[in-house]
Amino acid sequence: MTKPGHTLLTALLAAGLLSACSLAPTLQRPAAPVAATWPEASAADSAAEGKAAADTGWRDYFTDARLQQLIATALEHNRDLRTAALRMEEARAQYDIQSADRLPNVNASATDTRAKTPAFLTPSGQSTIGKRYDVGLSMPAFELDFFGRVKSLNDAALAAYLATDEARQAAQIGLVADVAKAYYTERAYAEQYALAQQSFETRQRTYDLTRQRANVGASSLLDLRTNETLMETARAAALTLARQRAQAENALTLLVGQPPAPAPANAATAANAANTANGAGTASAANNARDTSNTNAANSANNAGALASDAQIDAMSALPAGLPSDLLTRRPDIRAAEQRLKSANANIGAARAAFFPRVSLTAAVGSSSPTLGGLFDSGSGSWSFAPQLVLPIFDAGRNRANLNLSEVRKNLAVADYEKTIQVAFREVADALAARSYLGDQVTAQRAIQDAQADRLRLLELRFANGVASSLDVLDAQRELFSAQQTLVQARLLRTTSAIDLYRALGGGLK
Repeated sequence: MTKPGHTLLTALLAAGLLSACSLAPTLQRPAAPVAATWPEASAADSAAEGKAAADTGWRDYFTDARLQQLIATALEHNRDLRTAALRMEEARAQYDIQSADRLPNVNASATDTRAKTPAFLTPSGQSTIGKRYDVGLSMPAFELDFFGRVKSLNDAALAAYLATDEARQAAQIGLVADVAKAYYTERAYAEQYALAQQSFETRQRTYDLTRQRANVGASSLLDLRTNETLMETARAAALTLARQRAQAENALTLLVGQPPAPAPANAATAANAANTANGAGTASAANNARDTSNTNAANSANNAGALASDAQIDAMSALPAGLPSDLLTRRPDIRAAEQRLKSANANIGAARAAFFPRVSLTAAVGSSSPTLGGLFDSGSGSWSFAPQLVLPIFDAGRNRANLNLSEVRKNLAVADYEKTIQVAFREVADALAARSYLGDQVTAQRAIQDAQADRLRLLELRFANGVASSLDVLDAQRELFSAQQTLVQARLLRTTSAIDLYRALGGGLK
């Protein structure tokens, strides 16, 4: 090997050894700015035993067959999740580009040069045409990374790529939870609509009966108008719930990415019949509702598409919270914030390296000849070796400003990391507090509904015996309807709170 070859090889080996040097500061993970344990209101109910949320697949957590189908479709067709995946691929490509700068580029070239020299420039006084053929390998300017500038940029690109991957996982967790919440919200509206429709039909029958009695003088015009007002109020409530249900279906369609399959027709009404069996407008209506509810409720136990039962919600809520420090590894949004912090820290190393000399090498080896056949003859070889040293002397404060910018961005990344941990802590604490109280709230609301249903039954008996007025019965119907609607809302809130806990603890990836 020739002496220049030895020199080039030695330089490249030295560059490889010295590239391990880095001016990036040692990164210390900031201490989690949260308490070591959950708040008292949450900790009282945080000692549940079982499989951790992060280890529980969404198919195991959500047992509703239709919901499982919707989530699977959303994971395939949701545009936001697709965008997050493309962002990850974009960051991976940027990392590959940055990684290529750590190795030299080698190019092969072949040229055929022809040049005409005018007659007055030649000794013979005649114009000539010169020919030259060149072939060879060349290495464009390759930076010897003595101070770790290229390595720091490579580390920053790698951390940015890993951050986008964690962000994609966080997007998936959020999508699974959002689909489940939208699904149960739509089911709750369907159940409330069925209750409102039943209330309207009951009040319409009462209004028709009152109108018949008014025609024969057995009821006053005031009673008739009061019944009409209550009937139209029930109609308006049913129409409002129909609109809200349609909007909830639209929201679910957007999350899924395509129109979902329609829900079973009797899924929500079976649960409604069980809830309203004791509260229809008249005694006969109550008996009819009670008869149909027994059959429908039994059939609906295995039907997908209804609002989660109390037993299902109990199973969904039985997740161990663990310790706040566990969130650092369970939640991908926290891991993404940590990777962004690593990327910002690496950029400081690149900014510091800009203050030091930058050494680059340019080399070429090949063969040149005036004839094509002589390219590989003895003595036709050629080479060039051009090291370059660039030392910053005056840049009007550009490098200092870049370093300040990098340090500020790192501080921003630290603040973002700490805020992400605080948000995660609050989400878990809120979900645990909801788990502690919402179960009792649902129980209390169900007791209110049962009491209102019994009150209506007693007033219907008194009305039949001429002791109570129709207005008393109508008022009891209205109170029962309100209690039923509130119970559905409380059950929905308990369901969505359980889903929030699952998401807050990092569940939904598997």
